[in-house]
Amino acid sequence: MSSPSPRDSPSREQSRVSVVLVSHSGADWLPTVLDGIAAQTRWADRIVAVDTGSRDISPELLTRALGADHVTTSGRQTSYGEAVDLGLALLDEVDPSRTEWVWLLHDDSTPSPTALEELLAAAAGDPTASVLGPKLREWPSLRRLLEVGVTISGTGRRETGLERSEYDQGQHDAVRQVLAVNTAGMLVRRDVLDALGGFDRQLPIFGNDVDFGWRAAEAGYRTLVVPQAVVFHAEAAHTGSRRTSLTGRHTHYQERRAALWTLLVNGRGRTLPWRVVRLAVGTIIRMVGFLLVRSVGEALDELAALLSVYSRPRQLLAARRARRRAGGASRDTEAARALLSPWWVPYRHGLDFVSDLAAALSNQAADVAERRRAAALEREAAEAAAGPKRSAARTHQQQPHERRAGEDDDDLLEPDSGLLTRFLTSPVAVGVAVFVGVVLAGTRQAWGAVSGGGLAPAPGSASDWWRLYVESSHALALGTSVPAPPVLVPLAMLASLLGGSAVAAVSVVMVLAMPVALWGAWRLVRAVGSFLDPAGMPRWLVAAGAATYALVPAVSGAWGDGRLGQVLLVAVLPWLAHAALAFADPEADRRWRAAWRTGLLLALATACTPMVFPVLVVMVLGVLALAARLAPDLVADRSVSLPPLVALGVVPVLLVPWWLPLLVQGHPGGLLLEPGRFPAASTGGLDLLLGRLEGLGAPVWLAVPIVLAALLALVPARSRVTALVCWTTALVTTLVAALVAAPTVDVLGGSARPGAGGAVPVVTGALVVAGCAGALAVLQHLRAADSAWQRRLAAVPAVVALAVPTAGAVWFAAGGHDNLTADEPADVPTYMSQSSLLGPEHGILVVRGDIETGLRYAVRRGDGDTLGDDEVLALTAEDRAFSNLLTDLVARPTPEAVDELAASGIEYIVLPAPADGRISARLDASAGLAQASAEDRSTRAWRVGVDLPGDAVGASRSWSRILLLIVQGLAVLVVAVLAGPSIRAERRTRR
Repeated sequence: MSSPSPRDSPSREQSRVSVVLVSHSGADWLPTVLDGIAAQTRWADRIVAVDTGSRDISPELLTRALGADHVTTSGRQTSYGEAVDLGLALLDEVDPSRTEWVWLLHDDSTPSPTALEELLAAAAGDPTASVLGPKLREWPSLRRLLEVGVTISGTGRRETGLERSEYDQGQHDAVRQVLAVNTAGMLVRRDVLDALGGFDRQLPIFGNDVDFGWRAAEAGYRTLVVPQAVVFHAEAAHTGSRRTSLTGRHTHYQERRAALWTLLVNGRGRTLPWRVVRLAVGTIIRMVGFLLVRSVGEALDELAALLSVYSRPRQLLAARRARRRAGGASRDTEAARALLSPWWVPYRHGLDFVSDLAAALSNQAADVAERRRAAALEREAAEAAAGPKRSAARTHQQQPHERRAGEDDDDLLEPDSGLLTRFLTSPVAVGVAVFVGVVLAGTRQAWGAVSGGGLAPAPGSASDWWRLYVESSHALALGTSVPAPPVLVPLAMLASLLGGSAVAAVSVVMVLAMPVALWGAWRLVRAVGSFLDPAGMPRWLVAAGAATYALVPAVSGAWGDGRLGQVLLVAVLPWLAHAALAFADPEADRRWRAAWRTGLLLALATACTPMVFPVLVVMVLGVLALAARLAPDLVADRSVSLPPLVALGVVPVLLVPWWLPLLVQGHPGGLLLEPGRFPAASTGGLDLLLGRLEGLGAPVWLAVPIVLAALLALVPARSRVTALVCWTTALVTTLVAALVAAPTVDVLGGSARPGAGGAVPVVTGALVVAGCAGALAVLQHLRAADSAWQRRLAAVPAVVALAVPTAGAVWFAAGGHDNLTADEPADVPTYMSQSSLLGPEHGILVVRGDIETGLRYAVRRGDGDTLGDDEVLALTAEDRAFSNLLTDLVARPTPEAVDELAASGIEYIVLPAPADGRISARLDASAGLAQASAEDRSTRAWRVGVDLPGDAVGASRSWSRILLLIVQGLAVLVVAVLAGPSIRAERRTRR
């Protein structure tokens, strides 16, 4: 840099100004910055630079421009405040005479030619000003405003008072007092800088300007922003253009930590407790906001910043004491408060965020609509390319119920048609509504409390499910540590949304599972149809296929037998399959999003019926192996091969509180047991193909048309590939289900085979899709035929396709095919049930059988075995000591045996009708047992006449269980966010 000419040199009357330039790997900007300093109309007296461990040629550039004696270097961990101190020390060495003003510049901030002159002119015009700052504009755009002074809100947000992307048109050119100005271009008196102790060392790179301005205001110094002075700032560290060892990849962490620190160390003492709570709650809200826009990294940075500041209370208090000592008696906290952001600003930002989110959702919907319009144009082009013959045939022969997906009845109505008119004039819409009404009528047995078959009664509230799931050991029977089944989580969440009613949650699942399955199957079949034909499937065919699948719980017998897991699986499965279709999307981002979405739904499906997971593992690995053989280059692309594997890997992580304790406790077979009472209905290979549980469900003839349609789909060339894929899916599912269900699993009271009922909806769904594909191919062939009689045959597939779900719905609505009931018969008298609610120590021992055939027993506690308890008790090993105690009790009752009963938390003994007379006589003669009344005379009961210990049986929670639940909760949160749509709010996070 050349020396200033005598014409431009400062006179003796001018204030002495020194520039301190801090650089860190800024070679991309430094030449322009140095030229900007040299081009100043008012030259500085001295210029020194501090380089903090640059890894580029920044030190060479500085030395060449300023001279080696005006440049000093330091380590990469040097904070900005420490670098400024080094620059001041170098100034004192270069020129012992005291400088009056210090002008701070960054290596990515270049001043306009008149910047320094304007700042000094403002300082001369207001002698009370001690800190002055320029107007910051974006570099390289040069016009967009960044800051014209800055303050901070009560939530820690950096407030500039500017609109987003606001351009400089002179609208903020008034010189005014502000809380702080950016250190990029800050002009500060040297004595003020020394008096305030420089910049806070706890703020290494971000936020030090606001903290310094706050302290300056409280000390009585005025800070002015001078918009006539302009500095262009690239904000390299903030935008991520440059990474430093002080920020790494977590720029937002440093920014948020600086904001929290500044508010807590500078705020008034009496508001500190409120501020601590407010910032903690605000951090949680901000994390939720970031998660809503899929900014997981920033959400984690928010949490890390909060923990970093709150985990060091001594440093916070020490910093507050240091500020009080520095201010002394003249400290004016009200002066700083007047310059802070108004209290209502955070709420305005909240409204802005909501509007941003709504706008992003609107953009997402517009994107979907645009893609649909593009697909419609492709369909029209495909139809035009099909030739005039096909178009004419479609025009003359197409019936109202045969309109294509692009020709919805809504599109054929006048634009001002009302919703009711659109509905009533759409045969498909009316038919679907009637179908749903018939199905809902068939679920009337579940309108309220329901149990029976494989369905245990629901507990009293959702809290019972949450408690059972959180506990590491349960007060069930004689005590057990078997983990609760994972299906309780979605049930408990649903019950919580329904006011805490577990009964309502079970009722909602049983009533709405089939309509939800209808909705999901509609989307799936329509998507498959768009793959087969650009024009899509006729709406009536989509409705017929979706309705046929939706009836799987009813016609298979799962609904009537109370198999809640299988009923839930039918509702989830089409949504899972539809999500997996996105693995074929050409965009990598959509494939990765499909991985998380599919993994989340697969975890839910596995929780409902564990059989699904090994089936899909085999399918995914088989498809990838086949693809690697046929298209190795495609599989070599990680964005193609990894998403399906990630979807599979998500499931063990989300279900870790269930499977890991089962393996540790030696119950691996429990990973395959379906939810519900045991034993589950067995299902053979033929039953799977016919979509039935053995001995349950609708007549077999209702399933024959589905199988025949799937077989006939192999004939037309247009549907053959789809039919082969569907049949392969069905056969692989049947084979894997048979292998998994072959071994026996030890359960309480014997052994049981894992039920294969979870494979039924997979097989049936595959056959339904194949049948729809075959029907579409036949319709296309018949419509393009030359003869009229062949075109009339198109009505035959329609009649068959509509007859199957119609017959199934009528059969289900007729009722009388289920084992469900509103109230199960009670084994114990009512007063005993009420006593058992007093605590787990008031247990009831129910003994069945006789001496010849053997005795079976169960221990009832609380409101009895409810949904979720059966799955836990089934895997609980027999307590042989208690079994021996019961044998001794019925053979030779002794007072010691009665005392052991009380110690085990047994208050009553019940022998349900017909009670064995010999056992009754021995218990009557036993000391310590008093006869109790029973409603049925053939039922015998006794009360244990010994004080019951309060800690006989109890539940507990272990740290290992809590850790697993935390892992699951965080995993669910992360996967749910990654599975959501790409919502990117148009926002700019300021420092």
